[in-house]
Amino acid sequence: MGNRESTVEGMVIDTAFWTGKRVLVTGHTGFKGAWLSLWLTEMGAVVSGYALDPPTTPNLFTHLRLDKRVASVIGDLRDPAHVRRAVAEHRPDVVFHLAAQPLVRESYRDPVGTYATNVMGLVHLFEALRETATARVMVNVTSDKCYENREWVWGYRETDAMGGYDPYSSSKGCAELVTAAYRRSFFQDGGMTLASARAGNVIGGGDWADDRLVPDAIRAFGAARPLRIRNPHAVRPWQHVLDPLNGYMMLARRLWDDPGCAEGWNFGPPAEDARNVAWVVDRLCSAWGEGAAWERDGDDHPHEASLLSLDCAKARNGLGWHPVWHTEQALEETIRWYRAASDGESMVDFSLQQITRFSTQAASAA
Repeated sequence: MGNRESTVEGMVIDTAFWTGKRVLVTGHTGFKGAWLSLWLTEMGAVVSGYALDPPTTPNLFTHLRLDKRVASVIGDLRDPAHVRRAVAEHRPDVVFHLAAQPLVRESYRDPVGTYATNVMGLVHLFEALRETATARVMVNVTSDKCYENREWVWGYRETDAMGGYDPYSSSKGCAELVTAAYRRSFFQDGGMTLASARAGNVIGGGDWADDRLVPDAIRAFGAARPLRIRNPHAVRPWQHVLDPLNGYMMLARRLWDDPGCAEGWNFGPPAEDARNVAWVVDRLCSAWGEGAAWERDGDDHPHEASLLSLDCAKARNGLGWHPVWHTEQALEETIRWYRAASDGESMVDFSLQQITRFSTQAASAA
């Protein structure tokens, strides 16, 4: 499982808290879930995972050899009986819910499947947790797209209205409403403490999903062809995957002792890191080097928001959380990861080194 003493020493989150904790990560075979599972196991948590098979080939779950670190249950949130059995078997203390249908364009192709997974899948998990009644804390990870997007120039706050234009965004708004209803109806008065976490566009090594900017770029650059961009002027809050994961773990730790934090929380970059797609792609091309280029995709595509950012003052003031890697460093670290993977390096070691670098920088900035 790795060295418990030195690998992630000095991070701002409470490493000792996680040692021995039984943690369920749904979506552990996905991009964010795999990074979170690696980080938690390295701190000594006893991690179980519930998810579909890894969604792509290659995938981060395999690169990180998480089958050796995590009690992995392959299953579908749309199967309530199977979800109940998995929760009852692993009896978690803490739950991070990341499993989802995560793509806007896929939600246009399969709206029924998107709502079934992102809304009813969440209900099935809540019901399993009610039945087993061991979990003390849960962080439900939704999305910045849960907000009713009015294309405002200022960031959305946790008190703004839920909404969503496309089925994916709408499903995440629905998931927030379901979370609030279960918290008020079933998880108060000594029950599980439940909060939601809303993050922006997350980048980092190990993401190979279709219709995401960085994986699309890596595939195009590796094939020596131009990356085609649908909307170069769209503005998003870009951040490295380790930044929101740090926030999720800090939130879970606080929830353990303070049920008053059972609310929605934003985790996003500072305002100056809300960049448009063209800016990000230019930096990706520069970091990749020779042969990297992009061009405008003039085809018709389904609607996607043009402007979206988060106000994260609540997390800064209430949790002491702040972003560690700003966008340019996040992009550099991301390209370094993909380069190392293509060079055949051990991605377990490389990824743990990135976590250590991040943690050291976080501690020095605290």
